[in-house]
Amino acid sequence: MALDRAGKPDDVRLNVRRLDERARLPSRAHPDDAGLDLYALEGVTLAPGARAEIHTGIALEIPAGHAGLVLPRSGLAARHGIALVNAPGLIDAGYRGEVRVLLLNTDRASEYRVSAGDRIAQLVIAAVAPASVTEVSELTGSARGAAGFGSSGG
Repeated sequence: MALDRAGKPDDVRLNVRRLDERARLPSRAHPDDAGLDLYALEGVTLAPGARAEIHTGIALEIPAGHAGLVLPRSGLAARHGIALVNAPGLIDAGYRGEVRVLLLNTDRASEYRVSAGDRIAQLVIAAVAPASVTEVSELTGSARGAAGFGSSGG
């Protein structure tokens, strides 16, 4: 990652194409936010326990060596039980189709209404290190070893 003169990471250029004139471009609520808000193109009502594919009306050109991670919005989860079916959603650098968000209403009693223009998820652009897969007969040891879920006592 390149740093500017102040020691901060250089900005990553994210090209965005509107596929629909009503689409809103991703934006940050605050300058230091890690995520860019993604907006619903059209309204939909999610019944209790229902899921829906929400169109954003945008396509992205994620730079080589990076990926887009679509993450839930904590406020929607806390106040309304709205989650992402495949959190995090992964957008590869080579994908040029429409960004869609798979929402899930986890509330057992109340429906949730998404209106056009609502913030429905957030997008984080992350650097991705290329990995070469090498088969080995043994792995090097570690303090944790093979201990899994719940092994840290939390």
